[in-house]
Amino acid sequence: MSELKGKIDFTLFVSAMNANPNGDPLNGNRPRINLDGYGEISDVCIKRKIRNRLQDLGQKIFVQSDDRTDDSFKSLKERADGCEELKKQMGNKKDASRDLCAQIACREWIDVRAFGQVFAFKGIPVSFGVRGPVSIHQAISVGPIDVNSMQITKSVSGESGDKKGSDTMGTKHMVDFGLYVIKGSINVQLAEKTGFTQEDAEKIKECLKTLFINDSSSARPDGSMEVVKVYWWKHNNEIGQYSSAKVHKSLEISLKDDVAFPASIDDFVIQVNPLEGLEPEIINGI
Repeated sequence: MSELKGKIDFTLFVSAMNANPNGDPLNGNRPRINLDGYGEISDVCIKRKIRNRLQDLGQKIFVQSDDRTDDSFKSLKERADGCEELKKQMGNKKDASRDLCAQIACREWIDVRAFGQVFAFKGIPVSFGVRGPVSIHQAISVGPIDVNSMQITKSVSGESGDKKGSDTMGTKHMVDFGLYVIKGSINVQLAEKTGFTQEDAEKIKECLKTLFINDSSSARPDGSMEVVKVYWWKHNNEIGQYSSAKVHKSLEISLKDDVAFPASIDDFVIQVNPLEGLEPEIINGI
């Protein structure tokens, strides 16, 4: 395993067509929109998809979805207790070391050493937190989005018996078309503390370009969400040759002159403004 030598910044463009990228449970599960009408995808949602992809790649994940668990544990506490070395340290009230607990957790689960995690459970005398090196911004659409709503019904019996159940009304929401920008960074100093390696960074990059594989649902049918491009900047030192803000701003995206209402990624022009000594790796999504 090789240590992470240089800071990493990344940006990816994600298109959504007739899909609900991230529903808001407090707003009838409508696609998230800010006050200016721009679409949003929460950082928690993006990290969930990265964790799922890491899990697909055979990596051990601490924060698993209930419908994707690959072990017998039904809670985070049970999963933490399932690591005998960690359970022993967290249960040792007199001589417990929070740093040692963090080292064990980071070594055991890739999402802990990538994103960090708080370990605080009832009945356990020792609690600790891990601050991860991988930071993800919430995604924002390039322009305002239009949300289309459709009324749906369910007319099947929920219980056994002769009587047919009454129709149940519902609403399904989707974005006609939206282009979202996801930004993130990987901090070398925090990577040193958690043991996050260059190989781990390559796994994150693989997850980003395949973000929506095995992610289909009625809200996001196969093919409705697509990673268009990933821009990956690898700096030659720990703090970075340029600030993350300047790196992310070096990407400019605009509508083509003859387009008023974008309907696909082909209606946009993406331009990379050069930064001396720092060239991005440009990867097409899969």
